[in-house]
Amino acid sequence: MIGIYFSGTGNTRYCLEKFVAAYDNSAEKIALETSGVMKHIKENQNIILAYPIYYSNLPKIVDDFIKKNHMLWKGKKIYIIATMGLFSGDGAGLAARLLSKYGAKIVGGLHLKMPDCICDVKALKRSEQENRDIVTATNNKILMAAEQLKHNHPTQEGLNFFYHVAGLLGQRLWFYGKTRNYTDELHINVESCIGCGNCARICPMDNISISGHKAISSGQCTMCYRCINLCPKKAITLIGKRVIAQHTIKDYL
Repeated sequence: MIGIYFSGTGNTRYCLEKFVAAYDNSAEKIALETSGVMKHIKENQNIILAYPIYYSNLPKIVDDFIKKNHMLWKGKKIYIIATMGLFSGDGAGLAARLLSKYGAKIVGGLHLKMPDCICDVKALKRSEQENRDIVTATNNKILMAAEQLKHNHPTQEGLNFFYHVAGLLGQRLWFYGKTRNYTDELHINVESCIGCGNCARICPMDNISISGHKAISSGQCTMCYRCINLCPKKAITLIGKRVIAQHTIKDYL
């Protein structure tokens, strides 16, 4: 077994690692953007795939990864974990339908609520205690779901028709344009940017480069908020105009 994940700010990675530790601690865990990940997929029949949900849709990087490597999925048994800040709808079902199309068998689905990573929108912010409570509740849900999978009664969240309708009508129809393509709306404040290069090093899309001691976006942002949460000068924004608060999962453990 192998755990494959895409995680912008650490939430999804945390959930995947927690689940794998409870279900099969010997399983390897590897980020989707890691070089050589396809080799690991080829060598493993059982896969746990984890990713966050953006606007009730797949991150573009995850959608592209599944489609680009369509020949790898035939016959694989896949359990899907979808993380979210507010609402998912058919989060697990999004990848499930694609993977099934390419011949995979979907074992189950699990939806996990986590602290929101969108750090430039004040309306989405919760208190530190609220976020700690969310993580505690999610930890318990992960342990229960891992036990259910061990006993061949995997959770089926996000996989049926009603979840599909909820995801479609809840957000996806209204915000489809946000996730259909990579975005060019990442904004870097050149006055605040010190050209440290941290954003360029951590970007899963290699979307950011340093030129003239300043960070530059190439218009291929997958909206993961990794660089925004980790910029030491709060010089990067995406949806909002300024960074309200930066957090990673470590702040709530």
